[in-house]
Amino acid sequence: MAEQAQYQELIRQFSAFGAVKREMGRVLPSDCPSGSASVLTLLDRHGDMRMSKLAELLAVDMSVTSRHVAHVAERGWIERSPDPADKRSRILHLTPAGRAQLDELSQRLTRMLTERLSDWSDDEIGRLIQLMTRLRSSFDDCRVAPPVSAPPVLLPPRSPSKSK
Repeated sequence: MAEQAQYQELIRQFSAFGAVKREMGRVLPSDCPSGSASVLTLLDRHGDMRMSKLAELLAVDMSVTSRHVAHVAERGWIERSPDPADKRSRILHLTPAGRAQLDELSQRLTRMLTERLSDWSDDEIGRLIQLMTRLRSSFDDCRVAPPVSAPPVLLPPRSPSKSK
């Protein structure tokens, strides 16, 4: 088991990690803040879903989710259609414009990470991914995707079965 000093150092590192997140946010287009990017990413990864499921995956309140959904819907990146099982609910799904926006986000973030981590080996990047995945799993993060053997990317590639 780790010593208390190691956990204290982890706390300092987690606090400092905010700078990395802010830097990543700066490369996003001005009309697609991180909340919107998260909505697009989760719909791409998990497929069509109700807003309640999206709120659960985002780990935010339904009112916050609603604002994010309204933002991406106004831009034509997602569509909201009636749920056949419950006409009061809506099913969210990505549009072709949403997939194009997601591709743009992925390219921007991949370029930034490629530049910033240019002195990291493939093994180091792979190990970081493994450790971050394990950390999220330790906190029961429902957004953790199962491990993949393909080379990792920040935003997951589209699954052909989810295309409309």
